[in-house]
Amino acid sequence: MEEGTTGRPRGTRTMLAVRQHLVDGHGSLVVEEIAVPTVRAGTALIRVHAAGITRDELDWAAGRLPAIPSYELSGIVESVAADVDGVAAGDPVIALTDFDRDGVAAEHAVVRADLLAPKPAAVGHRESAALPLAGLSAWQGLFSFGRLERGQRVLIHGGTGGVGHLAIQLARWRGAHVIATGSGAGIHRAAELGADETLDRSADEFTEIEPVDLVFDTVGGEVLARSGDVVRPGGAVVSLAEEPSADGDDLAASYFVVEPNHEQLARLAGLVDDGALVLAIEAVYPLAAALAAFDRVQAPGKHGKVVLSVIDD
Repeated sequence: MEEGTTGRPRGTRTMLAVRQHLVDGHGSLVVEEIAVPTVRAGTALIRVHAAGITRDELDWAAGRLPAIPSYELSGIVESVAADVDGVAAGDPVIALTDFDRDGVAAEHAVVRADLLAPKPAAVGHRESAALPLAGLSAWQGLFSFGRLERGQRVLIHGGTGGVGHLAIQLARWRGAHVIATGSGAGIHRAAELGADETLDRSADEFTEIEPVDLVFDTVGGEVLARSGDVVRPGGAVVSLAEEPSADGDDLAASYFVVEPNHEQLARLAGLVDDGALVLAIEAVYPLAAALAAFDRVQAPGKHGKVVLSVIDD
């Protein structure tokens, strides 16, 4: 087939995409040229500018390989299906997409239109791509499951990670007293983000603090196992890392997996524009360096999100 000036076949609309071919993930990530996906009923075609990636997400695609990873994007709507209202070509948007289909680490992605939210105007696409999964995880953990209210006390484990740094800011925005755990230099960052108290979980006995209304855990393990000891009767432990244990009837324990939510994501984008949320980026990689990006996201001690830049803007 004859190729055009871009090196791509003429007469065939194609795009570059990161694809995972084996369950082991890292060793089978390649950037390939594939067909641009077709808009279906209820969807929009997005020109992806940046895509956020998440630890362990390469485990999610088993049974549907080869698969495109990444489920959070920032980009521009290119076209919409005939039945779509409320979003139009040219709109800057963000989204957390469905986990049971191809992701968005590609030049284009087809996304359910009802998951799209306006991109924050105050930041660029790279920062915006860091918001959907981490922001929704923090919102749902604190407010949907944790029922955090003004004046309550919350202990946030992993306060400077991708989710934790937003959880600190959201809890402060809600008017809670925030205690954050971290390690090393991260505890200073937690204070800068607005935590009223900070603890080094590797050195401090956080179980000696005054009782809290909510523990929001992003770490799991032994830290989570001890967390019930600091919750007042009637309080809650919420974790996105693993199932917490609940001793007795006076403690609510919840483990959850974040879900896409247009309304919540739009609220989060508005908070970014209002200056109430600052997004932390650990590192940015081009699409061609996806393997290095996924290696980086597995590394400990990150202070923010790892992002793939699809368009250099």
